[in-house]
Amino acid sequence: MNKHVSPKMNRRAFVIGTAAVGTGLAIGLDLPFGGPAVVRAADGSPEVNAWVVIRPDDTVVIRIARSEMGQGSLTGLAQLVAEELECDWSKVTTEYPTPGQSVARKRVWGDFSTGGSRGIRSSQDYVRKGGATARVMLIQAAADEWKVPASECTVAKGVITHKASGKTTTYGRVAEAAAKLTPPTEVKLKDPKDWTIVGKGLLRLDTADKTTGTMVYGIDIKLPGMLNAAIKDCPVFGGKVKSFDEAKITGMKGVKKVVKVGDSAVAVVADTWWQAKTALEALPIVWDEGDNAKVSSETIAKWLAEGLDDAQPAYVGNKNGDVKAAIASAAKKVEAVYNYPYQNHATMEPMNATALYTTDKCEVWCGTQNGEAAFAAVLEASGLPAEKCDVHKVMLGGGFGRRGMTDYVRQAVAIAKQMPGTPIKLLWSREEDMTHGKYHPITQCKMTGAFDADNNLVALHYRLSGQSILFSVRPDALQNGMDPAAFQGVAQSGEAALGYSVPNLLVEHSMRNPHVPPGFWRGVNVNHNAIYMECFMDELAHAAGQDPLEFRRKLMGKNPKHLAVLNAVAEKIGWTTPAPQGVYRGIAQVMGYGSYVAGAAEISVTDGSKIKVLRIVASTDPGYVVNPAQVERQIAGSFVYGLSALFYGGCTVKDGRIEQTNFDTFNSMRINEMPKVESVMVPSGGFWGGVGEPTIGVAAPAVLNAYFAATGKRIRSVPLRDQNISFA
Repeated sequence: MNKHVSPKMNRRAFVIGTAAVGTGLAIGLDLPFGGPAVVRAADGSPEVNAWVVIRPDDTVVIRIARSEMGQGSLTGLAQLVAEELECDWSKVTTEYPTPGQSVARKRVWGDFSTGGSRGIRSSQDYVRKGGATARVMLIQAAADEWKVPASECTVAKGVITHKASGKTTTYGRVAEAAAKLTPPTEVKLKDPKDWTIVGKGLLRLDTADKTTGTMVYGIDIKLPGMLNAAIKDCPVFGGKVKSFDEAKITGMKGVKKVVKVGDSAVAVVADTWWQAKTALEALPIVWDEGDNAKVSSETIAKWLAEGLDDAQPAYVGNKNGDVKAAIASAAKKVEAVYNYPYQNHATMEPMNATALYTTDKCEVWCGTQNGEAAFAAVLEASGLPAEKCDVHKVMLGGGFGRRGMTDYVRQAVAIAKQMPGTPIKLLWSREEDMTHGKYHPITQCKMTGAFDADNNLVALHYRLSGQSILFSVRPDALQNGMDPAAFQGVAQSGEAALGYSVPNLLVEHSMRNPHVPPGFWRGVNVNHNAIYMECFMDELAHAAGQDPLEFRRKLMGKNPKHLAVLNAVAEKIGWTTPAPQGVYRGIAQVMGYGSYVAGAAEISVTDGSKIKVLRIVASTDPGYVVNPAQVERQIAGSFVYGLSALFYGGCTVKDGRIEQTNFDTFNSMRINEMPKVESVMVPSGGFWGGVGEPTIGVAAPAVLNAYFAATGKRIRSVPLRDQNISFA
């Protein structure tokens, strides 16, 4: 039974009002878990509360508001609900509610956003309460039927028992009555030591459909009478459409319409997508590229390098002591400059959305990491009120942060609006997808460390120069102009804090925003900050003549959780025992997304330029582990992402546009290049951290530090392809 099904909800159960939308969907989180009026699923089964629908055959449908894009949140969230519900896991299935329905019910499903490794950690509390509330109501319904106190009833795997009388019943038999009860105002959640489903490596609920090809992604959507659209945006970010000659392609096979989309794009609508793409390539378009056409990687690099000058203004994200005085009086100082390039999300499924617009209704089918943001985009693009719009979320063929944006949703609605009553599927070509992304921000970093006469680190100055994601996508989140997210991994406190204590410390950011749009690329600012800090820590250890592990340990006494994962990974890799002949090790640690992580790599090097990553180990403390098998997969997947970026990634700019247009120039590591991956989980409890992104950050510095151990050469600029270094 375990699977994920497309949501089919009874629309009559929901009365949508514009008052529920508020301004920018900024509604208070109200979680009414059900009520006296029975809300029914499409098949007539009662909704015990917003999270749980139970069918007569005892099938349990768990609603999942977060998005599934391969990371396993769908299964993990279902485990959390099922744990408190005490249902039979073999009878669990899941479905997505829609953001329109959620808004209509005062955001009963909470936050739909799935990014920043928040899918489980930010919703675990209220989804568990959803399961617990449903359990209490189901037990109460059985007790009412038997006319016994609910306290005398127990439940296991969806079977309710009254031991004194020997009576039993199932969830499916009492669900109708339970759905009519008023939910309790307070429910007690299980102690983690009593978990029986959470903490188990259960099989994923979406694997079977993905394996058989029955899983529906956005690219698979088919609607009666549907037409297909291909789009071309100005190749230079910020440019506009000057003109296009529609007459040149109007006679081409299948072409139905040529439409302008906003100020910067043109789309062709045709019977098939290939017809639309072929016609679009033949369409003469004149672009107004503007001054951004003069920008190149070289001009961007020069501008960022200027930001490393202490005389330039900068925001301070972490500070103690007097760095400048300590450096000036130090016995020895070490200085280095690193840089990190733009990175493309490069999801396997290009951006796409299907829209159906009429003057009375606008619906969109798409993969999105933020259903509510997509919903807001539909409202804005369609011009219709909330009660006339909705977004039907489907499985994502990769997200990595890219599908948290809504540009492709807006485009689909804009096209459909020009062809009312006809479903339009907009699918970006691979080239469009690669050259119109929201890229990992480009940065440079100048670091200075200072030692006293006894080789104790007394000062560390970390100066970052580069792009701010929040400045581009969420300027309201800036704090007096500063982007707090720029300091992920090196922050003073919080979910991405620096793990080292240095007497004199200054971490600052000179914000410089080129025209290429940045976005939340999986791991975000932790990725480059971990490389900068952890590779420089190795440089400092070498300058002090100390072992890289011991050097770090001396600076981490006030940060025991950071130290614990570092020790765990060191033990697993065998740091204190000699490596085999020709094998070299590197180590790194960082905190990101509320989790403490460390990584260690073993490599061999041939001819000084061919690296074989033999083994890579990660340790992680996310507080709690919902599904250890999935955490292991996430760690392995994060290393694919991190190592691909290290060896092959990096986008360059020429004439204002991204040069890498497909996988021939923006490559990904192959299976024969993948090292053996080992993971150590050391959950210490008491907090909830993320899993999918944090370990990406330690992959690159661990390998780069191992490369130095092998060759004596420091690599301070990635990707390695630009250094003529490749996989062996």
